[in-house]
Amino acid sequence: MPASDAVGCAFRPAAMKQCFYNETVGFFYNNSRKELTTYWRTKDVLVVALGLTVSVIVLLTNLLVITAIIINRRFHYPIYYLLGNLAAADLFAGIAYMFLMFHTGPRTAELSLKTWFIRQSLLDTSLTASVVNLLAIAVERHQTVFTMQLHSKMSNQRVMILIFCIWVTALLLGLIPSYGWHCLCALEKCSSMAPLYSRSYLTFWAISNLVIFLIMVVVYTHIFIYVKRKMTRMSKHTSFHPRYKETMISLVKTVTIILSAFVICWTPGQVVLLLDGLGCKSCNVLAVEKYVLLLAEINSLINAIVYSYRDSEMRSTFRRILCFVCYRNSKYTPTVVKLNTTDRRTLSQNGHFTVDSSI
Repeated sequence: MPASDAVGCAFRPAAMKQCFYNETVGFFYNNSRKELTTYWRTKDVLVVALGLTVSVIVLLTNLLVITAIIINRRFHYPIYYLLGNLAAADLFAGIAYMFLMFHTGPRTAELSLKTWFIRQSLLDTSLTASVVNLLAIAVERHQTVFTMQLHSKMSNQRVMILIFCIWVTALLLGLIPSYGWHCLCALEKCSSMAPLYSRSYLTFWAISNLVIFLIMVVVYTHIFIYVKRKMTRMSKHTSFHPRYKETMISLVKTVTIILSAFVICWTPGQVVLLLDGLGCKSCNVLAVEKYVLLLAEINSLINAIVYSYRDSEMRSTFRRILCFVCYRNSKYTPTVVKLNTTDRRTLSQNGHFTVDSSI
């Protein structure tokens, strides 16, 4: 055999990379040894029923939060716009989870590869939007607290640009697996939890989120330490307005509760993804897959509950919205303007506006 033919034969297998774009979802599930049922079991019915119930509640509660922030002028500040955008991310998570419930169980085997990637991209996008939004809230709180302001001086236009960037980032990261970072051409790299995703992507995804979680925890710990020391020193001065102190600390507490709930609900899922991405053979990640996903979805409910518990003004706005929906034929005269004229103009002696809100 000529030397040129020998070289050609040596390099031919490496050049001919086999891809499986025309295979079914079941082919990849069998490759990853993930169970794929063809009939409805009792467990499947219960999971879908519970998932749809949670999704509907998530959609309604977060719509309520977004509506409250829109109609009440007392919430027209950067921090509330970001909290509203977090509610929008939770709303999107509810939609993504509902889509998953309509395309899970025995229906998974009927999905095309494109529909499967859409199903997963929706979940990835919603998580990314929440993570990046929480990071933006942490930066905003750090900036305002360390300049001893209740609200950021950021213009509405800049806030809208920031929110736009958050969603662009979420969409880009959510679509990465669909446009190349998958295992359709490398079956040995397929993950167990997401049989069409590459394990390297899951590793990157999980580590990135866990690092961001850690950064946010450090930022809020720094904020709490600073606020505690600053308030102790400033409270000794008679010119320091006590209402400003209460509102500042309460606002920091609220966003910290939201962050803590997010980390608690999402960290187990990220750890499981990391173990799967690292190819842990002894870790039965599939046994807890549905539970960690449901825990993550429940987080989308927690934020609305936190708003209601921590903020009396938010509760009042919720009641007005619900009363308007229930009795829309009766006269509805919101009291937002009165509240704005009496409370929003409260100015502390140190030159900062204070808002009479327990958030």
